[in-house]
Amino acid sequence: MILPSIDLQGGCAVQLRSGRDLVLDAGDPWPWLQRFARVGEVAVVDLDAALGRGDHRALIREMCAAAPIRVGGGIRDVDAALAWLDAGATKVVLGTMAQPALLRQLPKDRVVAALDAVHGEVVVDGWRTRTGRTVHDRIAELRPFVSGFLVTFVEREGQLAGLDLDAVRSLRAAAGDAELVIAGGVATPQDVAELDRLGCQAQVGMALYREVFHEADALVAMLPVEQPWPTVVCDERGAALGLCWSDAESLARALREGRGIYHSRRRGLWRKGESSGNHQELLRVDLDCDRDALRFVVRQHGAGFCHRDTWTCWGDGGGLTALTRRLATAAAGQDTSSYTRKLLADPSWLASKLREEAGELAAARSRAHVVAEAADLTYFTMVALQRAGASLAEVEAELDRRARRVRRRPGLAKQDESAEEAR
Repeated sequence: MILPSIDLQGGCAVQLRSGRDLVLDAGDPWPWLQRFARVGEVAVVDLDAALGRGDHRALIREMCAAAPIRVGGGIRDVDAALAWLDAGATKVVLGTMAQPALLRQLPKDRVVAALDAVHGEVVVDGWRTRTGRTVHDRIAELRPFVSGFLVTFVEREGQLAGLDLDAVRSLRAAAGDAELVIAGGVATPQDVAELDRLGCQAQVGMALYREVFHEADALVAMLPVEQPWPTVVCDERGAALGLCWSDAESLARALREGRGIYHSRRRGLWRKGESSGNHQELLRVDLDCDRDALRFVVRQHGAGFCHRDTWTCWGDGGGLTALTRRLATAAAGQDTSSYTRKLLADPSWLASKLREEAGELAAARSRAHVVAEAADLTYFTMVALQRAGASLAEVEAELDRRARRVRRRPGLAKQDESAEEAR
């Protein structure tokens, strides 16, 4: 797969040549993060922290909450690494400090070792100091302690010079079952596809910023030549809305515009919702394991996905997604006798119901009683979300982020935890 990179310097997304010379200032990193996150995980590198010239901690913390990112640059001790993992980073990338003594104190599955090399020799200190050790040496030393490696071909970095595939194949064999990410020299979508076929990821910066190719071109290069490709469309919570088809043009338009755009075998390019108003925001595109089908994760608007004005092509469904839609309808309606509308209009009443139902759930003992009280509390919780303009998908994303924490609070009652933290 492709792993887009955002390198931060002075609050901006930048690209350097050979780690020193600024060749591109891409400005505000947020639009880049929104765009790159449509194809999955994003690598964020704090160049200022790496060079000891300040840091972007506040900015990157916000990024961790907004998208799946792995963080690198200036991580020099265990506490710094754990702080990023606790903030929600999918992984941390350690360079010079990737040493067994430090790595033993971190969760292996969340750590990547960055190995920068000039013609196969590892270099450190901003690529200025040669170590006399080969990348293969370091991979052998660190394999027991990390989940993967980021290998940068320094002599090709920022040069769009293409790949040394023989070297990549050798590294792939050396890394075994560990993840291997290649940076430096990726110049074409075919480079990304070739790395994918070898079981590697391509970390790409310069080629994307300079529009040498687009992320969509890389995905197309990994898919079968025969088009169109089956595309499973899901909502934010992962529920399948229906089946569509994509071709190279529709995929490129979808990723560039951030919309649900597909290939219709009858109409050609099809922008979902253009006539019905039931449009979609495209959040992410995933390839399946065999690289022959797509999944679009979208934020569906309007009555739903189906041309019959149902949420899915299999009907409206039920559960929390259906409850969310009912609450939104009640909030927008004119029925002043609606219980939901009354709750939405009276925050103090809603707060009292939340406290009441939480207490009843806590006191419930039988299975049926617990289920009933949990249903009550869930309803009032969903009303609170509706009132705040928040979504259940946001709650799930927050839970996923919290699940990535390594250090846990003791789980005491709130007043006890406050006293514990004060000590």
